[in-house]
Amino acid sequence: MTTSEREEAPAAGETVLDDATLVARARDGEIRAYEQLVLRFQGSMYRLALRILGNKGDAEDVVQEVFLGAWRRLDQLQEDAAFVGWLYRTTTNRCLNVIRARKPVAAVELDQQESTGSAGRPDREAETSAQMTALTGALGELTAEQRACWLLREVHGRSYDEIAQAIGATPTAVRGRIARARAQLAEVMAPWR
Repeated sequence: MTTSEREEAPAAGETVLDDATLVARARDGEIRAYEQLVLRFQGSMYRLALRILGNKGDAEDVVQEVFLGAWRRLDQLQEDAAFVGWLYRTTTNRCLNVIRARKPVAAVELDQQESTGSAGRPDREAETSAQMTALTGALGELTAEQRACWLLREVHGRSYDEIAQAIGATPTAVRGRIARARAQLAEVMAPWR
């Protein structure tokens, strides 16, 4: 499985099916439908895993396990439309289990392409690099649960309810973890305001 962040575009004349339809077809044993789901979501799941784990190899392993496990348990999914939330929940839980198993908190690598606005200006590039280094360090100081909640909310745009389901907590607990994470990050990032 590649970890390419490119999403595959449909071939000329190919109909683009919605997620629920692909899930239903995959559940009926149509491997091509499941391949389309993997291509559609592997980039997002990899980026989430990489940001939580801070290690490319671990992130690749987690995403591969998630999609393999999802294929094996697809018949257990109650609603076809819940597939994406199920992927986020499974990926987050697997990442947290990897972190718990290795105990030391890993530094989080953020995508460098997020700072494309500074291209060609060495002073701006240096400042952006310093900001990214500070943010990476600050994310590494968060607890695994705070980091997962913050990434799911701020980077992946998931709702509090979706995050609560993903990590097995209440929406109130999720809000608290995100608030603490934001406070810690704001303190570290204060020089760049």
